[in-house]
Amino acid sequence: WLEVGVGTGRFAATLDVDEGIDPSAEALAYAVRRGLRTRTGQAEALPYADGQFGAILLVVTICFLADPARALAECRRVVKPGGSVIIGLVPKNSAWGQSYERTGAEGHPFYSVATFYTTGQIMTLAEQTGFFFDCGMSCLTESPDEPFARYAPAIPGVVAGAGFVGMRFRAGPD
Repeated sequence: WLEVGVGTGRFAATLDVDEGIDPSAEALAYAVRRGLRTRTGQAEALPYADGQFGAILLVVTICFLADPARALAECRRVVKPGGSVIIGLVPKNSAWGQSYERTGAEGHPFYSVATFYTTGQIMTLAEQTGFFFDCGMSCLTESPDEPFARYAPAIPGVVAGAGFVGMRFRAGPD
């Protein structure tokens, strides 16, 4: 497993991901303390051999990439034939995506540099780089602007309006 955009390693450590890459050396210092092997680098130029990983994870990373299409092409290069890339994102057309875009427009240090995408846009990019959609899970059906006592459980599939969607894509044969 490789997590692209591993940051501090919070997701990778929880999911037993082996290695992570991120442009922030400061964030990677936390990931190392969580027991991860790390490299400083960019998603658009992964410093790994072709076909090195069985699965690649990108959790809320795609919106921060300079060139998501190039990053997915690099993921396709370093994943084994038949391997997977799992992309978790906050869809642009969800209430959560719209809320984060407003926050970014107000100058938030993270969201001001984010570009949000719809699930359809990500599916198209993934397919253009040699992946095919396998399955999805959706959650955050609650409004970000209204209080709620408990999150609803995740729903199988790519659900319109969900504030977070995880999509698994398989790499086709070379």
